[in-house]
Amino acid sequence: MRHSTIHPVDERLPLERLWALGLQHVLVMYAGAVAVPLIIGRALRLSPEQVAQLISADLFCSGLVTLIQSLGVTRWFGIRMPVMMGVTFAAVGPMVAMATAHPGPAGAQAIFGTIIGAGFLSMCIAPIVGRLLRFFPPVVTGTLIVVVGSSLMRVAIGWAMGGPATSDRPDYAALDNLALAGFVLAAILVIAKYGRGFFANISVLLGIVAGSAVAAALGKMSFHTVQQAHWVDVVTPFAFGRPTFALVPILTMTLVMVVVMIESTGMFLALADIVGKPLSRDELTVGLRTDGLGTFLGGIFNTFPYTSFSQNVGLVSVTGVRSRYVCVAAGLIMVGLGLLPKMAALVESVPQFVLGGAGLVMFGTVAATGIRILAKVDFTHNRHNLYIVAVSIGIGMIPLAAPRWTQHMPTPLHPLLESGILLAAVSAIVLNLFFNGGRLDQAATLEAAKAADGH
Repeated sequence: MRHSTIHPVDERLPLERLWALGLQHVLVMYAGAVAVPLIIGRALRLSPEQVAQLISADLFCSGLVTLIQSLGVTRWFGIRMPVMMGVTFAAVGPMVAMATAHPGPAGAQAIFGTIIGAGFLSMCIAPIVGRLLRFFPPVVTGTLIVVVGSSLMRVAIGWAMGGPATSDRPDYAALDNLALAGFVLAAILVIAKYGRGFFANISVLLGIVAGSAVAAALGKMSFHTVQQAHWVDVVTPFAFGRPTFALVPILTMTLVMVVVMIESTGMFLALADIVGKPLSRDELTVGLRTDGLGTFLGGIFNTFPYTSFSQNVGLVSVTGVRSRYVCVAAGLIMVGLGLLPKMAALVESVPQFVLGGAGLVMFGTVAATGIRILAKVDFTHNRHNLYIVAVSIGIGMIPLAAPRWTQHMPTPLHPLLESGILLAAVSAIVLNLFFNGGRLDQAATLEAAKAADGH
């Protein structure tokens, strides 16, 4: 009997399954995708029409870069794994500072020029960051992925509560909203247990749809923005005028992109473990270079720095569907949403607390993946590994437990110190070198070296 040699990542699924699974990915990332243009648009004091233009451009570019990352364009761009691309929150601080100093179109031109410059430099330094792969044995990788999942849980819990912990909204943590989040969570778990085949794979989508239906019936889902949105919008480059370039802001944004690429490294390693496809150094470099390309294109199309979205990694693990063509379909949906604002508004109308119930499942699964990797680490004969994991997870939790811990430190350091993922990565790498040098897990190290050399 002849067996197929096609890896599940490269499997082409039937079209009807692709679109449903792709829509599921879009719903998971949508709230994060539109949040940054809303924040920056308000900081720039743009008109509602201009903010809507930023959102359309963001959705369009998210889809475009997702297509490049998951489908692959030449051997230089696209990691060819199920990856969704979206605007990173890591760059919000510097962009808000620029917007506050120069509100209006002039500030937008400065921001987009900075993003274009940082995107170009990020593409240039991607091979340097890619060489860090050899510093990520299982004890480091597992620790980093646990922190990635734990960091994302803050997002899921914030969704379920109806906003961040600092929110002063009167309906924050309202019991009826929490009940709906719990209903979505329960629906997903029931479908996952009793559903079969395709229905089990789209358990998250079905849970969100069920939660949205209940929210609409209770009057908690508004369609006002859908009625006001245009049917068609064209995304044009440099819509706010010719971008302006300044060296210091570009270098600052490039530093932010280094943080983003370290976070992407952890996400790629988690995804590689979930889909069962070892990641070579060259493949990591290609994925990171695409982060830079997405940022470069973002500046051209009036949007912001892009990164590989960690939120969607949990969805791959939950569904068990490893095909990258699911994200290709999701990318096409995002492009369509960017060109059809009315449809984008319909997706945006899904309440946050409905997404919160789904987020608890997906983001927790990312942390569970890290625990699974750590289960393979030798803690019995090498007790130093316990220190590596314990200290690194603790350090990675600092920005979550104390968001203002950098207030007395130099401002240029804030983008570095506010990333728990970066802190955990640096801690785990340094402690692993301190305790184990190059001797830890020789088999894994040899395997990684072979993969990096393309064997």
